[in-house]
Amino acid sequence: MTDTTPARVGVLGGGRMGAGIAHAFLLAGSAVTVVERDGRASDAARERIRHGIGQSIARGFPGGAAELLSRLTVATDPAAFGLHGLVVEAVPEDLDLKREALARVEAQLAADAVLASNTSSIPLALLAEALERPARLIGLHFFNPVPASALVEIVAGAQTAAELPDTVAGWARALGKTPITVRDSPGFASSRLGVAIAIEAIRMVEEGVASPADIDRAMELGYRHPTGPLKTTDLVGLDVRLGIAEQLERELGPRFAPPRLLRDMVAEGRLGRKTGRGFYEWEDGR
Repeated sequence: MTDTTPARVGVLGGGRMGAGIAHAFLLAGSAVTVVERDGRASDAARERIRHGIGQSIARGFPGGAAELLSRLTVATDPAAFGLHGLVVEAVPEDLDLKREALARVEAQLAADAVLASNTSSIPLALLAEALERPARLIGLHFFNPVPASALVEIVAGAQTAAELPDTVAGWARALGKTPITVRDSPGFASSRLGVAIAIEAIRMVEEGVASPADIDRAMELGYRHPTGPLKTTDLVGLDVRLGIAEQLERELGPRFAPPRLLRDMVAEGRLGRKTGRGFYEWEDGR
């Protein structure tokens, strides 16, 4: 059977990640509903997706913007998810916020619908405690920028229905992604490895071992990483890196303790590309 995405996909949260997830499912042929907290945030989400679609078409995607955007709905009430086979939660990486959001969405879904979290570090077991149907919860961790990223990390919780990881892997392949499946554990595979490398790179900057650019070149040229750990941290967001590191420190111990430099940069608002300044200077988000 050919892998296909669900006919109707919901995304809770229309920020950078949520907009990217919506964009990817639109390109794959799904009708997509994005729910945001209010009208202003909804307008911003629609514009992010419209801009992303325009970029895909400029790069040669064989569709028209009007047709793609005709399958997009943006709303402010989770009741809009009522007929969707999959809803992906993409709100900020905060346990209480995600638990409340997932519970609100679950209340609107059919019993057989799949509820996925885009969490990058929070154990599914903690999220599942808020749900009536934890067997329908799965981790679906996308990477930024979503349309261009090749990987999707699928996280199977202890209560996740046995057939669900294979089903969701088929949806990921239909998006043009390569899925990996990991057991529910702190940081999963990608965040745990990515943060470990990033933390050590930040410590090296803190200690004056080398410049950010030279540390990145060491990994890019010596280990064939497409992007060095400090530039990747700028792209992910230093605040996001800090939040994941703090979560991993709580779960796995002091080896994941965030460096003082990371805390200071976040406190100063140097969050990376989204604020124009992190370990590098960025112009117009590039």
